[in-house]
This record gives sequence, C-alpha cells and structure tokens, in this order.
Amino acid sequence: MHALSAQVREAGKRIALVPTMGALHAGHLSLIDYARAQADFLVVSIFVNPLQFDRDADLDAYPRTWEADSALCAEHGADAIYAPTAPAMYPGGFATKVSVAGLGQGLCGEHRPGHFDGVTTVVAKLFGAVTPHLAVFGQKDYQQLKIITRMTADLDMGIEVIGRPTLREADGLAMSSRNVHLSADERAQALCLRRALDKAQELAQGGEREVQKIKSAAAQVVEGASLARLEYLEVVDADNLAPLTRLEGPARMAMAVWLGATRLIDNDALN
Repeated sequence: MHALSAQVREAGKRIALVPTMGALHAGHLSLIDYARAQADFLVVSIFVNPLQFDRDADLDAYPRTWEADSALCAEHGADAIYAPTAPAMYPGGFATKVSVAGLGQGLCGEHRPGHFDGVTTVVAKLFGAVTPHLAVFGQKDYQQLKIITRMTADLDMGIEVIGRPTLREADGLAMSSRNVHLSADERAQALCLRRALDKAQELAQGGEREVQKIKSAAAQVVEGASLARLEYLEVVDADNLAPLTRLEGPARMAMAVWLGATRLIDNDALN
C-alpha cells in the first residue's frame, strides 16, 4: 500500500481514503461516493480492528462480508482496497498506542475503556500506510470524528479530515453494520433513538435552554421502548464535547442504547 501510494503521489495525483471495518451499507457508500468526487485515486480500507473492541463476543460477531464489500468498492469507483490482516497490523512485540486526551473521556469513552485508543492507533497506521491527502468519515460516530480530527491536527499529519452526514433508513434509524443483529421487535423499537433526537430538537427549537429538561424528555422517549436500555444520553458542546447545562452555542445530543445484545449509537445537532 505504501509503495502504491508513493507512485500515485509521484504522478501528482490526489489520494482519498475511506476507512471502514467492512460490512458496507449505503452509509459507507455515500462516503465512498463523496470521496471519489474529491480525489484522483480512491482507497477504501477494510479492517476489523481488534484494538477497538472491548468485548471479544462483539469482535467475533462483527459481520465480515468480503466478497460483497469488494464488489461494492469496485462498483463505486475505488481504485484500491487496503485490507491488512491483524497480524500484519499488530505483529509480535507491537507496543505503541496513539491516545487523544480529553475528547475521549466522556460519551462512548466512559463506557468503552480503551476503545478510542484503539481507533486512533489504527487510523494513524492507516494514514501512515495510505498517506492520503484527505480522509472521509461519517458523523454517526461523531465523537470518533472529533478525536481523529484532533489527532490529525496535533500530529501535523497534513491530512484533511472530512465528516459527512449520517445516512438513515426511510424510517429514521441510522444505518449501521450492527443493525443486522436486531430482531424484528428490536428493529421496530430501535426507532426510539431517532424519536429521542426529534424530541430534543423540538424542545431546543421551541426555545428551551435548560439541558436537563431536554435530556429528561429525550430519555423518557427511550425508556418508553420496553426492549431498549439507555446506556447514556448527553448534550455536549459540538466542538470540544464538554457536557452542557444550558444551550448557548452549537450543541450535539449523543446517546448509546442497547436493544438486546446490540449496542446502537446516534447523535444530531440541537441548534
């Protein structure tokens, strides 16, 4: 991969990278299509990263659909797929991690210790192998996007990190590779995430500034779904992810909800 990227760069071409863990869906494809239009050479990485999983069962259950994924990459104009193995990424004696302080402490970071260190370590390695000019990520993993943006700036990587809007099913559920694990009943009740966001936006747009009132109303929506278990629901500053008590500037509501054995996340702007 490094040698191929060097040839592309020597030819004066612009490289875009879309990092994925495979199991590609329309949300991923929207990122690939966007990246295709921004660059001369498009790389999609497919790597199920063991460092970012906090549960072995979750790693084992993560869908792996190589043949379908590679066909979709070709169909959507990828010039190369970078798909290293875990032993190639983390050979014996591997002892380095990349960690971003602050941004990874709350939200998902509070409930998944070590997760974001795994994310930043693998993304730093992907950036090093592919040496892209730009990299495209989805906003569904909003905290991840902010952390990677910070890492890239702090380490002078010279890569433009672009966040793209969350793609949703027709009924509002955020697209996710994990949705395939939902039963029919769980899939129906998973809409509580979108409805909770809608409730929060309705209150904020109606003039409510007290964050606790917004959070309580949104949490009630989730708790009204009998199969849903709320892990967290927070309103944070859209830039530094600090928890807010009042809405006074750009804010984001983010949540994680369990439906059976499946953990879903979602977020959206409040103003």
